[in-house]
This record gives sequence, structure tokens and C-alpha cells, in this order.
Amino acid sequence: MNTPPINASTRYCGLFGCPVRHSASPAFQNAGILAMGLNWRYLALEVLPENLPGAIEGAKAMGFIGLNLTVPHKEQAFRLADEVEDSARLLGSINTLLFEGLTEEGWLPVRDWGGNTPRQIRSVGYNTDAEAIIRALGEDLGFSPAGKKILILGTGGAGRVAALRLATEGAAVLYLVNRTLSKAESLRREIETHYPALRVHIGYPPQTETVDLVMNSTSLGLREADPLPWDGQQFCLKRSALAFDMIYRPACTPFLEAARAAGCRSANGLSMLLYQGVTALKLWSGAEPPVETMRAALREHVYSPSSPALPHA
Repeated sequence: MNTPPINASTRYCGLFGCPVRHSASPAFQNAGILAMGLNWRYLALEVLPENLPGAIEGAKAMGFIGLNLTVPHKEQAFRLADEVEDSARLLGSINTLLFEGLTEEGWLPVRDWGGNTPRQIRSVGYNTDAEAIIRALGEDLGFSPAGKKILILGTGGAGRVAALRLATEGAAVLYLVNRTLSKAESLRREIETHYPALRVHIGYPPQTETVDLVMNSTSLGLREADPLPWDGQQFCLKRSALAFDMIYRPACTPFLEAARAAGCRSANGLSMLLYQGVTALKLWSGAEPPVETMRAALREHVYSPSSPALPHA
């Protein structure tokens, strides 16, 4: 399918991050946009944290469809959004902005503006990462969090979103492991405030206890020299049925290699990346994106020999 040329009616959406030069998002988002017959382009734009407020306002003024946000902008973008969807408000971070204009019919997304640009435009924030985690776990591992015991390695941005969404889905027990103990403690208090029936523990499960899933949400495994993301003296992977690594490149990290050797069913984060983008495109377009077309474009981009070495959303 040939990509039509950019013209004066082309609309834009994109990704703000720092850095973004290795992003896989343009490859699969533009594949989806093309298959949907939209006269749009998806761009990856490097924006320094101090420039994020002006960059978002600029995208508004230029009639962008919307934006994705990646590291380090998700928490700052949450504070900058004019409105935030309810589930994203609980998470305290967003990775997607939808721009809307005030018209005679009320607030309408850019796709419905026609040829007129409203004078008043607002940004509405969403977190599509959380839904993508659940969808990836279900599709790749057949895992449903309800009633399950889960060990989460890392309670930074991605780990925090995962823990809160797993709590929402009815997980029974969460074990939180983090290098900075205070961050794990803070997350435990937050979860217990909203989900008092959920048992949350800091550290590894007791030696006699098994879990249903071990999830790596740290960045350990991106580089060959990285240490392993868990302490094998405190937890043996044979005590878990499933293992999930949010890292998607390399396709099989040392954590996943060890998990498979221990007999765990395992998956990497490629589907998570895919589905956060699919949901964003659905928000912007109001239509169902072509998931398999986007998946094929993502896999080709990420795992081709010429693919950039460092992964980002």
C-alpha cells in the first residue's frame, strides 16, 4: 500500500519524549493510520522536560489530533492536561492526550472539526498503558489478575501503573520489590487506601510460598551488562507459573531466559507496547484500528536486523 503524499489537509499526531530517536511508535502507528485511510502522520519529537508545557500548547495551536507521552513526561503531562479521564486520575500519570475544540455542538475531537478550527481547544489526558498491560497478559499468557498472587519487580512509573491496575482487576496479593524502599512503601499505602481488601507486602514472598505471576517493570535487561532484576537467593522462579517482562527488545532478556529455564510460561512487552498505541489511535480516530497490521509493522521494525538498539515507547 503506497503512502499518499502530505498535503495542506494532513493532520498530525505524535510522541513527545526525551529521547525518542529509537521509538518504535511511528512505524506501527503510521501503518495503522495508512490502513485506516486517514490523511494523518504520526511523528516522534524530542522535547526536553522544561519545554513540555510550550510543546503541548504548540501542538494544540497547530491542530494536532493528539499526542502520546513517554519517559520522562508522563507525570508532568498529567499535571498539564486540561482534563483527565477518571481512571488515569487514579494512576497519576498519562501517556495519551486527545485534543478537543469547543464548537456549537460542544467539545468535539479534532477529527470532527471539518474545515474550521475552534478558538478554544483543550487537552484530555488518558492512560492507555494500564489497559495495555492487562490486554497483553491475557493475550500472551492467558492470565486474569482476579484472585491471583503477583510479584512485581520495580515500583517506578511502569511498575506503579501495573500495580494499581492489577489491584483494580481484583488481584488478591501483591509483592512489591524495589531498590528504593520508600517508593515501594508509598505505593503500598496508596493501594491499601483504595483497595483495603488487597494484601500488599514489601519484598519477596516467603520461601514456602508460590505466586501466579512475576512481572519485571524495571529497565534491567535492556543492555547486556545489566544485572538480573531479581535476587535469586530470595526468590526462585520455579515458584511462579508465569513471567512477564515489560522490556520488548531484546526479545528474550536474561530474566525471561531464566524464567523459561525454570519452567515458567513467559512473554515480553511487545504486546503491551502495541495495545497502548492501538487504544490511543482508537481514541483519536473514533474507529477500531487494524491491530494485526500494526502488530506486523511493529514486529518488523523492532526485530529487523537494522532496528535501532535502544527501545522506547
